[in-house]
Amino acid sequence: MKVGLVLEGGAMRGMYTAGVLDIFLDHQIPVDGIIGVSAGVLFGVNYVSKQRGRALRYNLKYAGDKRYMGIHSLITTGNIVNKDFAYYEVPFKLDLFDQETFASSKTDFYATVTNVDSGKAEYIKITDVYKQMEVFRATSAMPFVSKIVSLDNKKYLDGGIADSIPVDKCHELGYDKIIVVLTRPLEYRKKKNNTLVPKLVYRKYPNFVEAINQRYQKYNQTVAKIAKLEKENKIFVIRPSRTVPIKRLEKDPERLQEFYDLGVVDSKKRIDDLINYLND
Repeated sequence: MKVGLVLEGGAMRGMYTAGVLDIFLDHQIPVDGIIGVSAGVLFGVNYVSKQRGRALRYNLKYAGDKRYMGIHSLITTGNIVNKDFAYYEVPFKLDLFDQETFASSKTDFYATVTNVDSGKAEYIKITDVYKQMEVFRATSAMPFVSKIVSLDNKKYLDGGIADSIPVDKCHELGYDKIIVVLTRPLEYRKKKNNTLVPKLVYRKYPNFVEAINQRYQKYNQTVAKIAKLEKENKIFVIRPSRTVPIKRLEKDPERLQEFYDLGVVDSKKRIDDLINYLND
């Protein structure tokens, strides 16, 4: 039996995922592979390195720092999340990521990115977080407020555009038992966005424009499929039990703590059910 873990993104809504995964660490939930998107990658990687509390710690400390993210970074660098500070100074110097533990883990870790030219999702296996930090930038590079990230002469942006919740990819990779951590409550569905703005901003990339404009439909279809699979006990899903009004780039430490705490509470309530699902 192979256990797969799928982690939805959602920028600072990923604090919910951080709370869930810290409880998974407490209970030593076995996971053979993780496929994440955007913040699911950024925060989920700490599960493999076994750094309980790290995602909460550095976000509480730096979320309000203009060097970390926000309009100042967008104006001065072209990226709303600061490349140098958030992706390099924090994990390399200020709150060290444990690459040694990550590398010694038997858990495979994949980051979802969107190829800007094709408009399709690609899934990149991470073996060295420090050496592949640009992949972490790519998976979380929000359109309109981030520069395109180049990897091996290919252009990428936020993985959530092409595949917000890669449960199908998890099945494709051969995982028998699949755990899905969502960052939106059960009733949430995306609405159609303005289709003109993507055409104006990304007119050179028609496939990417189509991916953006079709995202709401694909997302809603995936969520419906997940709900069906969950009812059939084919996958196990943990999602927020209530709505917390948290911004994508939330800086309020109390709100970040609240959503993290909700992840802790929700996962504690479901942990016995999860263990039964895995042992069934």
